[in-house]
Amino acid sequence: MILTVTPNPSLDRTYEISSLVRGEVLRAAEDRVEPGGKGVNVARAVAAAGVRTTAVLPLGGPPGTLIAELLGAQGVDVTVVAIASRTRSNVSLAEPDGTVTKINTAGPALSPSESLLLLESAGAGAATASWVTGCGSLPPGLPQRWYAELVARVRAAGARSALDAAAPVLRAALAAEPDLVKLDTTELAAAVSRPLATLGDVVTAVRELRSLGAGAVLATLGPDGQLLSDATGTYYGTAPAAVVRSNVGAGDAALAGLLIAGGSGPRALASAVAHATAAVQLPGTAMPTPEDLRPAEVRITEDLPLTLRLTRPAG
Repeated sequence: MILTVTPNPSLDRTYEISSLVRGEVLRAAEDRVEPGGKGVNVARAVAAAGVRTTAVLPLGGPPGTLIAELLGAQGVDVTVVAIASRTRSNVSLAEPDGTVTKINTAGPALSPSESLLLLESAGAGAATASWVTGCGSLPPGLPQRWYAELVARVRAAGARSALDAAAPVLRAALAAEPDLVKLDTTELAAAVSRPLATLGDVVTAVRELRSLGAGAVLATLGPDGQLLSDATGTYYGTAPAAVVRSNVGAGDAALAGLLIAGGSGPRALASAVAHATAAVQLPGTAMPTPEDLRPAEVRITEDLPLTLRLTRPAG
């Protein structure tokens, strides 16, 4: 069982539009309401793969109630930590070329008692989990070292931990030695405080994070593929995407794919690449099912093309 912890979940509404023009009345060809947040997306992808998953979420108000209902309908078990404030709502505007404009709110502040209950609920669930993920931004009221405390509780329960968070929060958690951290190129550049222009730069940055406490690092590089470095080696994976409809949630699908396949080694990276490639070809934050995957198109190598220049340099 894979347990996800999302301290700042959201109710996400996505509008598909022909183009984004400021100051104009825009007509949406389609709109969707979905439960959101990095950890929520991971749980949805895990459930879509037919693997048992539980999402631990602080939820409040009508948006929180709807998130729990939507996740339940998708096969995700939900552990609700009731909070006094209303769960946030976000809006995404998706264009045909895959460009997505997001409007995210900060989210409700959690009280000390709500924060503690969230940690206790995650620790209790970790006792029956193989992996526990801590994903996304921290809402007001939670200290930067909150994820470090989560990692400690997960380890005490006998499970492995994976983190996906912004650079300052992630760096604050590295001393707790999470088993895995996942970053995109922008987050990775921020975490090491320098630009990343080539795959070689990415490899050096990933190794630096491992030296600071990360057991393994998954770097998602957008159109340039993914890189995994763990105790078994360093691997690079790519797969073609026929069309990109939305890249929102692709990194979350990658993390889900990695964990579903055990969380380490080339087989796990191949699963991560297959899930992310399928996700970008789906609308909004839809998560891929096994029927959407094309594992035969994934290429994994240990012969790293270090001089490869990134399509989207970061930093």
